[in-house]
Amino acid sequence: MDNKGCEMKKISIVMPALNEEEGIAKTIQAIPKGELEMMGYEVQILVVDNGSHDGTGELARKGGAEVILEPPRGYGRAYKTGFAQAKGDIIATADADSTYPVKDIPRLVKILEEGSLDFLTTNRFASMAKDAMSFRNKVGNTILSLTMRTLFGLNIKDSQSGMWVFRRSILDKLVLKSNNMPLSQELKIEACHFAKCRCREAPIQYAPRLGKPKESAWKVGWGNLLHLIKKRIVR
Repeated sequence: MDNKGCEMKKISIVMPALNEEEGIAKTIQAIPKGELEMMGYEVQILVVDNGSHDGTGELARKGGAEVILEPPRGYGRAYKTGFAQAKGDIIATADADSTYPVKDIPRLVKILEEGSLDFLTTNRFASMAKDAMSFRNKVGNTILSLTMRTLFGLNIKDSQSGMWVFRRSILDKLVLKSNNMPLSQELKIEACHFAKCRCREAPIQYAPRLGKPKESAWKVGWGNLLHLIKKRIVR
């Protein structure tokens, strides 16, 4: 595809990162920047350094990413900071620990474009490596997804997936209050339930993380469940 003489569209790939020096370089390297450029996209890679005290930021810069410092910690806070700095017409997300298949971003963008969608989320359970998620976390994710489907009527199998592709223009319609882990489910609820965006869920392959987890699974699970109930009562 020859894009000479054509105005390039833009895509921003946003990744929050907290002490992810074991996975950040591999994750950035796996982004198929050349393929996205062949599709007509100028690529912006944004890493939101959420208070790391290891080499995460330096490795991200060496890998070609723009690094935004957001010292006050919080998954949701980091993402909202990244969204505010994103220049792309389309925003794609992933974790910095090499769990999500960033190589599939071109495929996901095509699904978004060809389906005239506003928001695309992903299903990790469609193809998950053996050691990618503990049995406890699988049970917890299943309960949270069932709760979200029941409370909001959304046909989403993986409510907690952190890989999304969406049009930046929808952000003005969303009420995103969470500064922590519930941001993932809140984004889906806001886009697909409240804003009535054209949404879909696509399968992905999910891999074991590089580096140690930063959050307590029990704490995250209970926090997300309480958030779902509260979100149903008060937007």
